[in-house]
Amino acid sequence: MAKDIQLAKNFLNRELSWIDFNHRVLEKALDKKTPLLEQAKFSAIFSNNLDEFFMVRVASLKSQVEAGVTKKSEDDKTPQNQLIKIRKKLLSCLVEQQEHYINSLKAKLKKEKIFLLEYLELTPREKAWVDNYFQTAIFPVLTPLAVDPTHPFPFVSNLSLNIAAIISDPDSNQKQFARVKIPQKTMSRFINIPIDISERNPKPVYSAIAIEEVVAFNLHMLFPGMKIEKHSFFRVTRDADLELRDFEADDLMLAIEQGLRKRRMGGEIVRLEVAHSMPQEILDLLMEGMGVEKADLYHINGLLGLDELFELMEINTPHLFNVQQQGKIPRSLKNSQYGLLEDGSIKQEEFKSIFSIIKRKDILLHHPYDLFTNSVEEFINQSADDPLVMGIKMTLYRVSKDSPIIAALIRAAENGKQVMALVELKARFDEDNNIQWAKQLEKSGVHVVYGVVGLKTHTKIALVVRKEKERLRSYFHIGTGNYNSKTARQYTDLGLLSVQPELGEDLIELFNYLTGFSKQQSFKKLLVAPVTLRAGIETLIQREINNARNGKKAKIRAKVNSLVDPSIIQLFYEASQAGVKIELIVRGMCCLYPKKDGLSENITVVSIVGRYLEHSRIFWFYNEGKPLVYIGSADLMRRNLDRRVEAVTPIEDNDLKQKIDMILETYLCDNVNSWDMQSNGKFIRKAIKQTSRCSHTELMDFTC
Repeated sequence: MAKDIQLAKNFLNRELSWIDFNHRVLEKALDKKTPLLEQAKFSAIFSNNLDEFFMVRVASLKSQVEAGVTKKSEDDKTPQNQLIKIRKKLLSCLVEQQEHYINSLKAKLKKEKIFLLEYLELTPREKAWVDNYFQTAIFPVLTPLAVDPTHPFPFVSNLSLNIAAIISDPDSNQKQFARVKIPQKTMSRFINIPIDISERNPKPVYSAIAIEEVVAFNLHMLFPGMKIEKHSFFRVTRDADLELRDFEADDLMLAIEQGLRKRRMGGEIVRLEVAHSMPQEILDLLMEGMGVEKADLYHINGLLGLDELFELMEINTPHLFNVQQQGKIPRSLKNSQYGLLEDGSIKQEEFKSIFSIIKRKDILLHHPYDLFTNSVEEFINQSADDPLVMGIKMTLYRVSKDSPIIAALIRAAENGKQVMALVELKARFDEDNNIQWAKQLEKSGVHVVYGVVGLKTHTKIALVVRKEKERLRSYFHIGTGNYNSKTARQYTDLGLLSVQPELGEDLIELFNYLTGFSKQQSFKKLLVAPVTLRAGIETLIQREINNARNGKKAKIRAKVNSLVDPSIIQLFYEASQAGVKIELIVRGMCCLYPKKDGLSENITVVSIVGRYLEHSRIFWFYNEGKPLVYIGSADLMRRNLDRRVEAVTPIEDNDLKQKIDMILETYLCDNVNSWDMQSNGKFIRKAIKQTSRCSHTELMDFTC
C-alpha cells in the first residue's frame, strides 16, 4: 500500500500553473529562433489568453472574496491568497512581454522594412496623411464624454481601449476630465500608412501607426477652443462569466441571450491597465470614477492590448513566418473525394464512397496533418447527399463562422433526412455564434437540442445511419476536437471513423441520453462522463498499479490539455510509488509534481507549445503487453469527469494503436517545442543536444 499522501503539499495551484503555461507561450515570442511575425503572433496569443483568464478565473476568485468565501484550494490557499500570488507572478511576465515588443520586435521588424510608428516619429508627409485620415475616417465616429456634476462618470465597456484627458478652458482655466473610446470593432488597431507617400529609405514594406496614437494627437479636434493639458491610455477588463442556472431549452436560449447582452456591457471590473506614463491626476480620477482598487491596477510600459498584434499576420512577408506546412488527404480516403472526381483527378471507376472505405477498416485521423476538409467534412458532406443515409446526429460545441458542416446538415435536412444537432449554447465565448447557428438550423428543418440539464455537452461525436440491404448500419466519427473548419487547421486533434457495431450501439444510447430522458448508466465500450469515465480511467490506472505490485511491467502514457483532478493525481502518485512508469504530455495546467523523491520518481511531464495548439487527448495503458488505447474529448479535470458530457473511445485496431504509439513517441522526443517539468513544479525548455526534433514537422510527414 502506498504511503499516505498529503495532497496540500503535493498539489500545484491550478491558477499559478496556468500562468506558467501562458508564460511558455510568451517564451515562444521571446525565442530568437522564432520567426519575427510568429513572435508577434505568440505575444498576441499570450495577451488573448490573459484577457480570458481575467474575465473568468480572476473574476471568479474576486467574487469569492467579495462573498466572504475562505474555503481553501487543494494546495491550501484562500481566494485572496491566490489573487495576491497571481498578481505577483503576472507582473514579471508583463514586463518581459513589453520589453520584447519595444526593444526587440519593433527594432527587428524595422530592419525588415516593417515600421510600427508612434505619432512623433512620423515624417511631415506621413503626419499630413494621418491627420487627414483622422478627420475623414475616425473623427465622425468618436464621442468625447466629459465628467462633471451634470455628466456622471461614463461606463467603460469590457476590453475597450480608451483615452483619458484633462482639458481646460483658456478663459476660466477651469479643468475638466474627459474620456474618448477608441473604435475597435469597426476599425483596425493599426492604421496602414500608404507606402507611396513614404520618404523613408529604404522604402517600407509595411508602415502603420496605432489608432489610439492618431486620436490622442488630434484631441484638439474633439474639444475645439479648449486646451489639452494631459492625456493617457487605459483599458478595462470586466467579469465576463455567464451565471446560468439549470434552464429548459427555450429558457436556456433566452437566458444566454440576456447574459450575452450583460457581458457586452460587462460585469465588475477585474483589471485596469494604464499606460506607465499616466499622470497621477488622471489615474486618481479613473480609479475613483470606476471604483478600482490598487490590486487590480496594472501599469503597462508600451502598447495596451497586444492581442491585436494578430493584425500583423496579414503582412505579406513569407520569410518572417514559419515555413508553410500543408496537410494531406489521408491515403485511405484519396479515392473517396467528390472534389477530385469532379475535377478529373480520379476516374469514375476509381471512385469509392467514403462509406465503403470506412466499412472495410477503421480510420484514425490526425489533424491538421490529415486534412479536416477531406476527411470529417467529406464524411458529413457525403452523408448529406447519399440517398441511402437515413439520418445524421451530431454534437456541435464550437463551429466556424462559415461552417461547411452546418451547410451540410442543412442540405441533409432539405434532402429529407432525419437530422439532429446538439448545439451547446454554453460554450464559453462562442455562445452568440452557437445561438445564431441553432436558429438557422431549426429554420432549415434540423431538429436542434441543447443537451442535458445541468451539464455542458463537450463530447465530439457524429453518427450517420445508412440503410444497406434492408438493414441499418451506423457509421460514426468520435474525436478530440470541435467540428470547426478553422481551428482544425491550427489545433492538433485525433478522430476515429468506424462502423464497429458495439461502439455504434453505444453512440445511439448516448444520443438518446442527450436528447431524451434516458438515464443510461452503462456502455459496452465507450467511457462516458459523467457516468462511466471517471471510474473507467481509475480502473485502468489501478490495473497497472496491481500489475506493478505483482512484479509485472506496468506503464501509462497520457496526453491531455490539463491535469488538475485531485483524485487522478493521487492515483498517479500511488501508481508511481508502486513502480508504474508514467509519461505525461500536458500542454497547459498540471497540478502534479513529477520526479519527486518518495512521491513521484516514476512520473515525467512534458509540455509541447509550438506552431499548432496541442488539443488531442490520448490515454495509453501497457496492460501486460496488450496495450489499451483510448482517445476522446475529456481532460483530467473535475469539470470534464463530473460536470460535462464527454466520450472517450477505445482504439482497438493494432495498426491504429501503432500509429498512436508513434505519435506519442514523436512528442516525447521533441526538443524544439518541449518543456520538461521539474520536481519543484517549474518547467525548463528542453535543450537541443545534437539533432533537433520538432514534432510538428515530423508528424506532417506521416499520414494514415
